[in-house]
Amino acid sequence: MMPTALLPPAIYIKDTGTARGRGVFAARRFALGDVVESCPVVLFQGKESALPGEVRRLLFNWGVLTDTFPAHCLALGYGSLYNHDNPASLRYVADVHEQRMHFIATREIATDEELTVNYNARAGGHLSQEDFWFHGQGIERL
Repeated sequence: MMPTALLPPAIYIKDTGTARGRGVFAARRFALGDVVESCPVVLFQGKESALPGEVRRLLFNWGVLTDTFPAHCLALGYGSLYNHDNPASLRYVADVHEQRMHFIATREIATDEELTVNYNARAGGHLSQEDFWFHGQGIERL
């Protein structure tokens, strides 16, 4: 069962020192399976294309993740700020009833390590065979 209370996450933002810009980092060690962050979400229904590009790049496909109605969501907290990696250090799970995204460690994570999600993996997974998300957004992958 996922947590229902919103606790301050043990994570922080800092510049990565690379062209990736800022990233989200672990303020403590996390074990495989730990919930790193549980974020409430803001749902957007209607045409995603009506939103500014800067916002569209931060959204998750809520309808696909939850197998419900067509919608996208913005994860509050640090949820929409994680950089991409393949494989990623986190996977994510959408909680329909609580309207939250849970970010879960896919392996042991060291203190001060950058936390990442996989933008290409299906259903919030951490590993994918292709890196197509950047190309579809017109972004050159670093």
